Amino acid sequence: MPRRTRAGTRPAPQESPGRPATGVSAGRAPDPRPPSPEDRVERLRALCLSLPEVAERVSHGEPTWFAGAGRRARVFVMLADHHHDDRLAFWCPAPAGAQEFLIAEDPDRFFRPPYVGHRGWIGVDLDVPPVDWARIEDLVADAHALVVG
Repeated sequence: MPRRTRAGTRPAPQESPGRPATGVSAGRAPDPRPPSPEDRVERLRALCLSLPEVAERVSHGEPTWFAGAGRRARVFVMLADHHHDDRLAFWCPAPAGAQEFLIAEDPDRFFRPPYVGHRGWIGVDLDVPPVDWARIEDLVADAHALVVG
């Protein structure tokens, strides 16, 4: 079943026309080593900071990304580096119904985070290989859009 994104549906990354499969760069063999936790955090950071009016600050002991200017800035992604469990993950707000859909679709990768899960936020486990960065990019962009309105 194709996954839902803010742009409707699209094929999984390995099915995308004109794009190499996940973990493969044009002309290079895939790196057999999984990305380190630091690499995954840096990639998430780059995704967040690529969006407009985003600032990173530490909140609750974790890197957190805020969207908006000044006192109106609101959290749209929060890293959860073994915050309440044994996983590297992030939490973000999601559109109505997305939390239930994602958890039902892939309960090993998606979860209802503590404190904010009751408000529809989704937790995304970055320790479950392979990390689907195209989907994470969509989730981060959706979270940003929800916060900036």
